[in-house]
Amino acid sequence: MDVSRETLIEQYFPDTARIMAYAEFLAGPGVERGLLGPREADRIWERHIFNCLPVTTLLKEGSILFDVGSGAGLPGIVIALARPDVHVVLIEPLERRVEFLKEAVAGLNIEVIRGKAQDVRATAHYVTARAVAPLEKLKKMTWHLVKTGGSLMAIKGKSAEIEMKSLPLSILHEVELAGIEPGRIVEVRKGA
Repeated sequence: MDVSRETLIEQYFPDTARIMAYAEFLAGPGVERGLLGPREADRIWERHIFNCLPVTTLLKEGSILFDVGSGAGLPGIVIALARPDVHVVLIEPLERRVEFLKEAVAGLNIEVIRGKAQDVRATAHYVTARAVAPLEKLKKMTWHLVKTGGSLMAIKGKSAEIEMKSLPLSILHEVELAGIEPGRIVEVRKGA
């Protein structure tokens, strides 16, 4: 059953105007400044925004989430707009991307930190990343950011099972939401 884009936006985003503005910002300045490729403007919703939604179903209410290597704000800004109860911090080392992120989140309760994940000295319930590094490397880069009892939540594609072999205790969540491509999130929990 096909679900219209408008229906999905209303279903998953409490503030539809903000997510629409962010999508326009991605398709305009995001492409112009090279944060997304020129062909991505037509695929902003399906390939980038809706692709980030499955992880939002796995987050506990009121938690803190660090989005590492945030780039254009994916998945962090999408998570913050879909789940206003989650406090999102975007971590990005490149100055031009940080400037883009600051413009994108103006007026929102989203923090932007310029720096590498390895240099951040804080912790969160969740650390997430999309297209940053292979799972084993991502864990090494971010494990110090995950609170005890928290999780690394890596948004992965078809390579998920292969990458999971390097981390035998990881869990694969295949999340299906009506009208959206199934999401594959690899979770690595940090024990007590």
